[in-house]
Order: sequence, then structure tokens, then C-alpha cells
Amino acid sequence: MPTYDYRCKACQHEWELFQSIKADPIKKCPECGKQKAERVIGPGAGIIFKGSGFYETDYRSDSY
Repeated sequence: MPTYDYRCKACQHEWELFQSIKADPIKKCPECGKQKAERVIGPGAGIIFKGSGFYETDYRSDSY
């Protein structure tokens, strides 16, 4: 289940919520109770390649 970031336009409260992809976005702010919450588009998760076998970290062997 993905984590979504939310921000309230009324009080600027920010929070994260585990929510199904199919679920409707939350509208009510848990802090002030107003119907001004919106889902914030974040940068997403970065990908870090560790270990052998990745192009950025390994070179092809001469016997290949």
C-alpha cells in the first residue's frame, strides 16, 4: 500500500497516510477539521543500486 502526503490549505498541517491506490483522497484535515486537505505530489523514492551486476558500478569482463 502506498504512502501519500497530505497538506491542509487552511492550517498548513502536513501528514502521511497509508492508503489504497483505489481509495479516494482525504478531504478532512485531522488537525483543524476543515475540508481543505489535498494530496501532495512528492518526489517519490530514490533508487540506489548496490552490489555487483549493475552497469554503473561494474565493468564488463574482457572474456564476455
